[in-house]
Amino acid sequence: MGTPEFAVASLSHICNSGISVKAVVTVADKPAGRGLKLRYSPVKEFALQHNIPVLQPLNLKDEEFLKQLKSYDANLFVVVAFRKLPEEVWAMPELGTFNLHASLLPQYRGAAPINHAIINGEKITGATTFFLNEGIDMGRMILSEKIEIGLDETAGELHDRLKDMGAKLVLKTIKCISSGEITTKEQPADHVDLRSAPKINRDFCKINWNRPASEIHNHIRGLSPYPGAFTLLETEHETKEIKVLKSALTGLSIKEIPGHISIEQNRKILVCCADEMIEILFVQPSGKKMMTSEEFIRGLRAERLIFRQ
Repeated sequence: MGTPEFAVASLSHICNSGISVKAVVTVADKPAGRGLKLRYSPVKEFALQHNIPVLQPLNLKDEEFLKQLKSYDANLFVVVAFRKLPEEVWAMPELGTFNLHASLLPQYRGAAPINHAIINGEKITGATTFFLNEGIDMGRMILSEKIEIGLDETAGELHDRLKDMGAKLVLKTIKCISSGEITTKEQPADHVDLRSAPKINRDFCKINWNRPASEIHNHIRGLSPYPGAFTLLETEHETKEIKVLKSALTGLSIKEIPGHISIEQNRKILVCCADEMIEILFVQPSGKKMMTSEEFIRGLRAERLIFRQ
């Protein structure tokens, strides 16, 4: 059970291992693009290429869907990047239902663990498999594995590394469950030191230049490439929205108010933060493709530039 490319890696590992996959469950097809043609999820595309039956219920409690799911008589359900399952589904198989979560549980329960780990400046993260229960990412933990986060690593780069590492962890978990050689660990229900990973909304993505440069740098890379941290650029003639997709810490002292922009050698964009300057490396103006700062500077004709708070 899964939807995005992150889930395809696990499904591919399972299929290549020789384990029988009776069916996949994924989201309904959605219209996309200018022609609004129906687009399949990456998991469905993989399943069709490998002749695996596909279920796409709109309602996971629908009786017809539950009946069809039960008819496959699968003894284990594997969930990777899907939606919350009702008990009627996760309690169905003989060996249970387990999920792959892209964090070291119990830390970063929620929809966006990769993003929030980077945004919070974590140096270590990982992936955990756990049996589903009625809570959100709160079931008994099975296996986990750690991975270091690079100083300038983006969410997209970490996503790809965790995708591959997580796929191997899923296969290892299946083998442990099928052999009966498995021990699980209860998660703490609540703890003062636990950090969450809620779904990211638009307001959260706006850059606050009054914060320290290190926090802004983590915010930018934690949202790159999607959904992207954004700011509003004020020129003498207009205000435009810009996504900032990559940045670098400089250690340079600030000389102006936070948000003030300094263009150096017609190729560098330096911005004042609360404590030091940060360099902007890659941007994406609204409605355009990603470009280097040097490419972006070529299109500017204004003398006074500032990022609005």
